[in-house]
Order: sequence, then C-alpha cells, then structure tokens
Amino acid sequence: MLDPKLLEDLSARISAALAATPAADIEKNLRALLLAQFAKLDLVTREDFEVQKELLARAQARLAQLEARLAEIEGRRKP
Repeated sequence: MLDPKLLEDLSARISAALAATPAADIEKNLRALLLAQFAKLDLVTREDFEVQKELLARAQARLAQLEARLAEIEGRRKP
C-alpha cells in the first residue's frame, strides 16, 4: 500500500519544481486561454443550472395540477 503522506510529499515536490520552471508560465497562459474560450461559449454555472432546474420542476408540477383541475372542471360540465 502507498502511504498517503508520501503521495502528498511527492505532489508538493512536483508542484514546487514546476513552479520554478517555465511550465508555470505555460500553465497560467493555458488557463487564461481556456477561460477566455469558455467565456465565449455562453456557459452557465452549475449553481444557475440547478436553480433553473428546480424552477422548471416546480412549473411542471404546477402545470400538472392545473391540467388535473381543468379536466375535473370539464368533467363536471358534461351532461
């Protein structure tokens, strides 16, 4: 079994080594490029998506209630 502390130490050393190389600049530039491209895609955040999903679920439930009520009312009117 691998020791988690050993993995954390290895990860910290790799991060420190990368920070001292041009790879850190490349990573920053790549991150900025990706963020700019994602901004152009007109994406929404997970939080906004979840809010809209909940609103849609409520609207669908309300619509089902109104449809059932309308069917009941229409059923009463028929002779």
